[in-house]
Amino acid sequence: MARSKHYRRRAISLAVASLLSAGMLSACGNMIDRVAEIGKEPSMDPIQNPQNDPNYQPVSLPMPSPTADVRQPNSLWRQGSRAFFKDQRAGKVGDILTVVIEIDDQAKLDNKTDQARDGSNSAGLDNLLGYETMLADIFPDGIDAGNLVNSDSASSTTGSGTVDRSEAIKLRVAAVITQVLPNGNMVLQGTQQVRVNYELRALTVGGVIRPEDISNVNEINYDKIAEARIAYGGKGTLSDVQQPRYGQQVYDIFFPF
Repeated sequence: MARSKHYRRRAISLAVASLLSAGMLSACGNMIDRVAEIGKEPSMDPIQNPQNDPNYQPVSLPMPSPTADVRQPNSLWRQGSRAFFKDQRAGKVGDILTVVIEIDDQAKLDNKTDQARDGSNSAGLDNLLGYETMLADIFPDGIDAGNLVNSDSASSTTGSGTVDRSEAIKLRVAAVITQVLPNGNMVLQGTQQVRVNYELRALTVGGVIRPEDISNVNEINYDKIAEARIAYGGKGTLSDVQQPRYGQQVYDIFFPF
């Protein structure tokens, strides 16, 4: 039994040591990369086919039965067309359209919780067929059979949380059609990177759109994108200062209290 506990403690120690070693190696690698980039501008990602990304996943959604392209007899117009000779809006893989992002959200939450509890217990053994007189032989002198157990407990918990968030983003980004679904809906993905001095800002947008939601100037609002994924962030001097140090992040992960 003692040997099994020893092996269990040893296994736990090895697991914790492995996690710490992996975290330290990762942190050292990141520090080496950061040291190599001292005095240099943040590098931009190369332009590449999004389908070559290992994390790229084609969209698969429930699709209705396809509908035929209804044309009127002796008509030169095609259903959904915005131009006399050709529809200038994006409609096939590789086409480009503009995504208009105008987000102005606000949220404010304020919660507070107070909890307190007191408890006390006492127990005695005044008479038990005369066996209570034997307690003096087992316990130290001066034991009181009528007051064998006396315990008190108290706990108090106080919690408070406040969220005051305000976000305002107004951007326009060009996106590429990467997939056309069986019902005619299209999957788009776009990335934009802007570097100012030593700060790189990156905007990524993706999702599923309907052809009829594209305006006649080949634009679509972000709220018309289903399964929208919009990310706006960056890297550089300012972003680095706003992040806690690696040691602090590792400490926050493993410290249990």
